[in-house]
Amino acid sequence: MDNREFLMRRLHSLLGIIPIGLFLTQHLIVNHFATQGVEAFNAASHFMANLPFVIFLEIFVIYLPLMYHAFYGLYIAFTSKNNPGHYSYLRNMLFVAQRYTGVFLVVFIAWHVFETRFQVAIGAAAEADFSMMENILSNPFMLAFYIVGVLAAVFHFSNGIWSFLVTWGITQSEAAQRNATYFTLLVFIVLSIIGIRALFAFV
Repeated sequence: MDNREFLMRRLHSLLGIIPIGLFLTQHLIVNHFATQGVEAFNAASHFMANLPFVIFLEIFVIYLPLMYHAFYGLYIAFTSKNNPGHYSYLRNMLFVAQRYTGVFLVVFIAWHVFETRFQVAIGAAAEADFSMMENILSNPFMLAFYIVGVLAAVFHFSNGIWSFLVTWGITQSEAAQRNATYFTLLVFIVLSIIGIRALFAFV
């Protein structure tokens, strides 16, 4: 692997955690306000939508990092091979799942942005509020699509934490990697519960 590809992979790994992973966590927590009712969610959503320099934040902290991570991730997904000699069967299966969820998430996130932020941007909706999500998720097929999307995003992030820790040399021993597996499983469970509860609060 040459230096350029090495740096691109490191950047891909870093952006997956900071800022994308942090944004995902924040996004799920804001959505979880829906479990407290319409006013609570709308207040949280309105606050996020009206942050100072929100356009700058969305472009440079969310969209550009997300686009790089997505497109370079697609390149990795279609060119990488399993490594059964170095990692266990479970790790190789999780690596395959990481690739599949990554490809699916490119479609899911593009659709989600189109249904929400894009509609606000073109004036088709005043704000991405409770009623917008309630309307989207009233369709059983869209609800199922969003459930799969949330679980895929949470898995991709959680498993990505494990890969990040290995890639950056933080967990080098077998024991450290095993403990990281337990930690990322906990992250997956907690964020999945938050995300799914939020979805059903809109229904």
